[in-house]
Amino acid sequence: MRRRLIVTSGAGVLGIAVLNTLTGCSEKEADTPQAEESVNAGNVVVGDWQRVNLDFVSVYLLIRGNEVAVVDTGTSSAPAGIEAGLKAAGHGWDAVKHVIVTHQHQDHAGGLAGVAPAINGTIYTGADEVEAITASKPLKGLADGDEIFGLRIVGTPGHTAGHISVFEPDSGVLVAGDALNNMGQLTGANPQYTADMVAAAASVKKLAALDVKAILPGHGEPLTTGASDALQKLAASL
Repeated sequence: MRRRLIVTSGAGVLGIAVLNTLTGCSEKEADTPQAEESVNAGNVVVGDWQRVNLDFVSVYLLIRGNEVAVVDTGTSSAPAGIEAGLKAAGHGWDAVKHVIVTHQHQDHAGGLAGVAPAINGTIYTGADEVEAITASKPLKGLADGDEIFGLRIVGTPGHTAGHISVFEPDSGVLVAGDALNNMGQLTGANPQYTADMVAAAASVKKLAALDVKAILPGHGEPLTTGASDALQKLAASL
């Protein structure tokens, strides 16, 4: 079963790619396998962060001058959308020096098949995820507290054993992967796809201890106002 992915930048359509239906973390993907999904490439969300919106999952670009970090890579057909996002921001694959994959699920790591050969940079993921992710280049494992490009790695196990989130202390931006979702309201990891809900709840409480000002989830809309309050309420409910 396949879907068409319409890649747009501004008002122009850059191209159409075909997505194979993959097992992922979002019920919407499974429920609407033939839906057409537009990619809003180069969409600034907050500060230096831009979103590549693949409808059921998002990839985030941190652009600082001529250097770019990419957090998550979407499905195997997502690189076209990521490239469109880079072009909309005035960059190409050569600017990508860091790729951080939050976890092994194919709607977050599947795009590595196209991203890895295109970049001359380092690919990172949680130390406990390295063996579960296939890529044409070596992956560097990260631990809680490691820093990459001014970003702090936060170990957030539960959704998967080695799931990581990415926190930018200077701005308070948290890229949460699937540790948090914002499908209408802020929630923790989706139980349907989560290995250990007790650990996932503990990870939410850990994130709530950070000075978070904006949350960029893998699924759902970025939360750029009231993020701290919403996260505190969620943590208190678990």
